[in-house]
Amino acid sequence: MSKFDPIRPFYDSEVNQALKEIAHHPMMKAMMHFTFPDVREEVWLNQLYRTHSIRDFQINFIYHAIQKVLEKSSDGLTTSGFENLAPNTAYLFISNHRDIILDTSLLNTTLYEHGLLMTTSAIGDNLVKKPFLKVLSRLTRNFTVYRRLSSRAMLESSLINSEYIRNSILSENRSVWIAQREGRTKDGNDQTQKGVLKMLSLARGEISLRDYLLKLKIVPVSISYENDPTDVLKMPELLAKANAEIYVKEKNEDFRTLMSGIMGQKKKIHIAVGDVLTEEIHHIFDEEKALNRQLQRLTEVLDRVIISNYRLWPTNFIALDLLNNSDEYRSHYTPAQKEEFEDRLHKGVDMGNPIAVQNFLAMYANPVINQQKLEHFNPL
Repeated sequence: MSKFDPIRPFYDSEVNQALKEIAHHPMMKAMMHFTFPDVREEVWLNQLYRTHSIRDFQINFIYHAIQKVLEKSSDGLTTSGFENLAPNTAYLFISNHRDIILDTSLLNTTLYEHGLLMTTSAIGDNLVKKPFLKVLSRLTRNFTVYRRLSSRAMLESSLINSEYIRNSILSENRSVWIAQREGRTKDGNDQTQKGVLKMLSLARGEISLRDYLLKLKIVPVSISYENDPTDVLKMPELLAKANAEIYVKEKNEDFRTLMSGIMGQKKKIHIAVGDVLTEEIHHIFDEEKALNRQLQRLTEVLDRVIISNYRLWPTNFIALDLLNNSDEYRSHYTPAQKEEFEDRLHKGVDMGNPIAVQNFLAMYANPVINQQKLEHFNPL
């Protein structure tokens, strides 16, 4: 038994059997009918039965499903920076995280369209508790990150995750996607947790941390949605946090959020990838000798690149003006766009609760505020 077995995706040799086991599952049928509405069931079933690798499943099925999602629930996806990445090269993509499934699916869609290596991607175990979702996750090359463990178990789990990432990039030449923090950003503040970088460093072995981070080829990723289809669903947790209360998720809340993210209206979407952090890592390690400072400086670099590359939309500027009761950024949106956003606000949030209103607006306004804090902010 491999030490990666508890967390790894399927091997290609396991794919066909796994597909046969879920081919007639109601959720698989629903996904296939959504993706291929004009194709007879026996046609896509026969194709599934002839699928023997994750790549074939991704290209022949998942890619088309994502195209249908974009068609039905968005005004289109734009991208930037991918032309600067090299083919047949494995990268570690460290990304802000807004949507459970789509962040990685859209990144892989873009990588595929640019002829680049697709990723193996981290996913929390809380999101794959249903057997079907666990199988589908492994079929789309996700590896599991376990949450809510004891301190000792968490260290052991982090080491396995770190070794899996090292093996994927350096031995298998497979790119990896991880979020910059545990869980999705719910308040619009995209900040890298130092613990993520500490986890990465666990598997460096005898290699210096500088050389190891350089070998991983770290690429910051910024993904932004004009509308967050799960914005209202995030409100209870934000309110609990504002009231210094412990938030307990409802049963099936993660699944409801997952489906809302996929099918909810997102309007425009943009993914930007930065350059590989080579010069930045050299600069940090030339200046800092203490491990804590090295990692802290690297989180600051990641934050700066992710925030500066984040595509701002009319909704972000509308929210900031509403939050400040001003019209400072009125040139960045139309009256009709403001009316549409206000309608979304009024329908989704208890307007009698000022904290709820403020949290909803801040969720959209904070990306602008964070860009303002950068030296060369230009909203144009």
